[in-house]
Amino acid sequence: MTTTASDLTLLEAAALLSGSSEWDSRALPARELPSFVLSDGPHGVRRQLGSGDHLGIAASEPATCFPTAATVANSWDPELAEQMGAALGQEALALGVDVLLGPGMNIKRSPLCGRNFEYYSEDPILTGRMAAGLVRGIQSQGWPPPLSTSRSTARSCAAWPPTPWWTRPPCGRST
Repeated sequence: MTTTASDLTLLEAAALLSGSSEWDSRALPARELPSFVLSDGPHGVRRQLGSGDHLGIAASEPATCFPTAATVANSWDPELAEQMGAALGQEALALGVDVLLGPGMNIKRSPLCGRNFEYYSEDPILTGRMAAGLVRGIQSQGWPPPLSTSRSTARSCAAWPPTPWWTRPPCGRST
């Protein structure tokens, strides 16, 4: 059964706007929509233990801390970003993470943005090539993640591939 947004009641749709915990979405069992796990480590896969928190103070599973996106972009090497993506994909699978919210694949538009280190570059060609390398690497692990893009400091997710996430088994888990 495939569920679309138009199939949801207003209450069900509103329930999806908040999570069951800091890093887990709400499941809708009546619609066969499983919960999914998000990771907001801008330089790696941060999987917090227990209830988690948005500050990163609580304990986390061990994971690699990669160089910032800005540092990786300074290499001008999409193959390096692809290798980093492969490692991120492996760690996400191992840690049961379904959605990576970082690194940001945005263009730096203002030097006043305090999170520019999370983005590749102000150059759209370089940013695009580095982001494509990263996504190729992640997807090479058999894990097509939703991508995180950013508008100012707000996060939004767009599914890739363009099939509903609930029609695939959760990443790294068998059904």
